Amino acid sequence: SIQYDRSQPDEDYCKANMKISVKECQRCYMKTISQTGIVQLQPCEGYVFDRKYHQYTLVEEWLMVCDRTIFRSAVQNLFFVGYMVGSIFFGIMADKYGRRPIMSICIIIMACTGFICAFFPQKNLFGFWPSYLVYTISRFILACSTRGIAVTGFVLATELVGPKNKFLTAICVQYFFASGQLFLVSFAYFIREWRRLTFSLSLFTLPFTLFYFVLPESARWMISKGHYKQAEELFRKIAKTNKRIFNEEAFEQLKNVQEKTRTTDTQKVGVLSLFQSKIMCIISINLFFQWFVQNLVFYGVSQSTGSWGFDPYLSFAISACVEIVSYIVLHLILNRIGRKRPYFVAVFGFAIVALLSIPVQNLMVKNSPSQKVVIFMINVLLKFLAAGSYAIIYIYSNELFPTGVRNTGMGICSMVARIGAIVGTTSNDMLTRLWINFPTVLFGILCFIAAFLILMLPETLNRTLPQTIEDTEQMGLSCIRIRGNQRTSKQQEDTYKKDDQDSIDSYTLSERL
Repeated sequence: SIQYDRSQPDEDYCKANMKISVKECQRCYMKTISQTGIVQLQPCEGYVFDRKYHQYTLVEEWLMVCDRTIFRSAVQNLFFVGYMVGSIFFGIMADKYGRRPIMSICIIIMACTGFICAFFPQKNLFGFWPSYLVYTISRFILACSTRGIAVTGFVLATELVGPKNKFLTAICVQYFFASGQLFLVSFAYFIREWRRLTFSLSLFTLPFTLFYFVLPESARWMISKGHYKQAEELFRKIAKTNKRIFNEEAFEQLKNVQEKTRTTDTQKVGVLSLFQSKIMCIISINLFFQWFVQNLVFYGVSQSTGSWGFDPYLSFAISACVEIVSYIVLHLILNRIGRKRPYFVAVFGFAIVALLSIPVQNLMVKNSPSQKVVIFMINVLLKFLAAGSYAIIYIYSNELFPTGVRNTGMGICSMVARIGAIVGTTSNDMLTRLWINFPTVLFGILCFIAAFLILMLPETLNRTLPQTIEDTEQMGLSCIRIRGNQRTSKQQEDTYKKDDQDSIDSYTLSERL
């Protein structure tokens, strides 16, 4: 029949005739009325894209909308899978071959795949499928390298300094993480065409490929692997730079201590060593769960910044600023009251605020100015708590895993976290179809569980980084006592301290590196 009327379907008609969301129905279908009066919904033949905030996107170029959104989802999900693979793979590689070379390789891979994503996917030249496959695979590899840099770089930074500066180093990494988001949104604001933006960001990574010639290898890693000659050269260089005296006697004593620990069964490294004892197994699984919850919550809250009532660039910038404020607060308190208590307060507080936000919003007039203000304040508070707890668990985990498997442990944590990120980014779309507040309730319940599970783990404040699995086990658990002659961290330090406190080596020995 010949159609003579076309219009956008209203909300009631979409709910009555389609099993998809009203938003998707109105975007992808037209309501048509034939001359005989038959009303039908038919897919749109063309699309008009809103360019208020973007000039030209990959979604528009490849028409990844409506029935083709599966291609967009596949790219994003495979990117998170790359996060998972890169976290564990490069974490294991860094424990085996060193932090510095693996991080440098990841930076080179990230730069190269970024340029490939910017130039090679050309639908008009190569067709859709070749371009799509090249882009998707390149993004997967880019994601792998990105997590390799994040995990390995964080571990390297904290292993290069002593116990007095390890927290400062760790929190500075978080500062740069949030500042990088401000830098990114600035790029995106002024460069609104996706190819140019991708190229510009890839170009910015090139100077970092020279890090291999600037950063030293981790002294802790070298000693744990028995590379004493290279470690001695690094210590001499550090002592000379700091205008201190290199204590050869202290270094020889350190070698003897390390050789004894390397010959014990507890020094076996690898993924299975994280589960070889009851205490280590509980610590590892607990941390894996904490990372899952934190990423689910962090990315779930971050994705909701679009509902803050501002344009996406301003919302993203405000979100990054909230993170920076959260890190400043952590900077002021973590070295005074420890890691475990602030983490418990942040996670428990998130659960309370998330669950209370539901009745608070429902009691107010819908879309009223007061409700918008309250929703904005709730979102800011949730972002503040989520960013703070995420930063703490990053630092806390790094201080619990021993040197031999620190990168492996952090890599597995990051891999599990990607599952949480995938759930967090998809829950807003999937679960809200069942109930609008479903994601909020889910986040709140999981945070309650995570808050009480963290109480099992030992506090790491003023403790040196554990060198072996035995060192981690001697920290104990809040619910389990270790039988036998257990020494405190202070006793361990006193055992190895020398009289020459100004010596870089004796200070290193007191840490047990």
